Amino acid sequence: MTLPSIPAFLFAPVGSPTLADRVINSMFDDTFKGIHHLAPFDYAILVPYFTVLIILSFYGLHRYKVIHEYFKYKKKVAGVVPEKFTGLPRVTIQLPIFNERFVVERLLAETTKMDYPKELIQFQVLDDSTDDTHQFTEALCKEYADAGFPVQYIHRTNRHGYKAGALENGLKTATGEFVAVFDADFVPPVDFLRRTIDHFTDPKIGMVQTRWTYLNRDYNVLTEVQAMLLDGHFVLEHVARCGGGLFFNFNGTAGILRRKMIEDAGGWEHDTLTEDSDLSYRAQLKGWRFAYAPDVECPSELPVETYGFQVQQSRWAKGLTQVAIKLLRRILSADLPFKVKLEAFCHLTPNISYPLMIVVSALMLPVMIVRFYMGWFEMLVIDMPLIIASFWSISFFYVIAQRELYPNNWKRSILLLPALMAAGVALTIINAKAVFEALVGHQTAFARTPKYAIGGTQKVKMTNSEYRRRSGWLPYMEIAAGTFFVGMIYYAVESFNFLAIPFLLLFVGGYYWAAFTTLWDEYQGKLAFERARALESEQAEA
Repeated sequence: MTLPSIPAFLFAPVGSPTLADRVINSMFDDTFKGIHHLAPFDYAILVPYFTVLIILSFYGLHRYKVIHEYFKYKKKVAGVVPEKFTGLPRVTIQLPIFNERFVVERLLAETTKMDYPKELIQFQVLDDSTDDTHQFTEALCKEYADAGFPVQYIHRTNRHGYKAGALENGLKTATGEFVAVFDADFVPPVDFLRRTIDHFTDPKIGMVQTRWTYLNRDYNVLTEVQAMLLDGHFVLEHVARCGGGLFFNFNGTAGILRRKMIEDAGGWEHDTLTEDSDLSYRAQLKGWRFAYAPDVECPSELPVETYGFQVQQSRWAKGLTQVAIKLLRRILSADLPFKVKLEAFCHLTPNISYPLMIVVSALMLPVMIVRFYMGWFEMLVIDMPLIIASFWSISFFYVIAQRELYPNNWKRSILLLPALMAAGVALTIINAKAVFEALVGHQTAFARTPKYAIGGTQKVKMTNSEYRRRSGWLPYMEIAAGTFFVGMIYYAVESFNFLAIPFLLLFVGGYYWAAFTTLWDEYQGKLAFERARALESEQAEA
């Protein structure tokens, strides 16, 4: 075992030159002495490593910019008071569903409570289900229609275009001048339309987005972390972009759109997995403006299983990258202010960080070995700014969002930061795969996120294996990645690089957490399925 070098200035005799001079000279001597002895192979490792870190730092610095813009514009966004309609317009509420047996009843019950004149509202249930959700929902819609509610049930026998195709198909018979969209796991407040519709008295407003909240935020650590991640988007990003006159996106649900805007932008298109962002950017390129209503809260359900969370996030990562490939050239060549183009670039491309993190992970161990004999001052001058830009920004970003939302109860978010970082690590492999597929043009089906009508902290047994997707090879890749970082921790201990250990533990924890919780969920689902089959056999024999 080789002991790390000790800074020479600690043993220098007192005298001329001054102690401060000896400290500075020793720092630079150690640094450039280490750099001087680097071999060409060492540069081949260090150059791509630091190049990737600089790119990641760019997105980290962007988070600081978002925080600054949020504080600059939050009063402006919150203080918007639109003019009132003298006569309320017709509105169509579209409810796209696909195999949503557990939540469709709650969805219809809540949306039909909407405080809006019945003669001016239309409910469209756009059902692409292939299981018993179809029959159940059709009967349920008939009950509501018989009770006098203007409910239209539309069932497609194919999923052409997935959600975008269902929404576009619904527009053919929609009667509303405006269209509100709610996914199956959302529970819109009764005053949703009353609090959003008046924004459209401005004829240039094409969409109003409201803020998501979460019915099962406190269900487990995973749901708490997801809520923090989404709060960063809805609390900070939307306010910063809306207030600054920048492009921002409809989130696919809990928003209301002007039908004329949809048509003017070219309608719903399904060549990306995030049809909402695609339409948003096409519409804003046409000159439409979007509004954000952060005071209107729309509760929803978060995935409670790790793999469901990963699938949802990978769909968003792939879809946003597809939108970047499709529209970024048009955005950058459009007659728009530079700040609008820059923000659009930062918004549409951040998922490139996932494959870059794979590169960083692969290079981290050889970089640690190469840099073992380099001076410690180089760590301070080069590494610290990159760490502050790349990783500290994440902590500040999400903690500030929680402090803004919960001024009296935000400190718990600090304790959850390691779990939040680990959750980000848990997304690395699956999101890197999603981004790579987008870059090479590989098309995949729209993967739904299972919902179980879960609210609060009450635990439920999720025994329906049909609503679960199999994880396949993913957890085993995550176990391998986690074990790789265990080896890195061993090397860090051997080389007395103790400051790196907490950082490496986040990778171990993130990969192992994702892998073992997924395998456990699937094992429990298999047991539940076998018990159900055994019970059915016993009942058949009896």
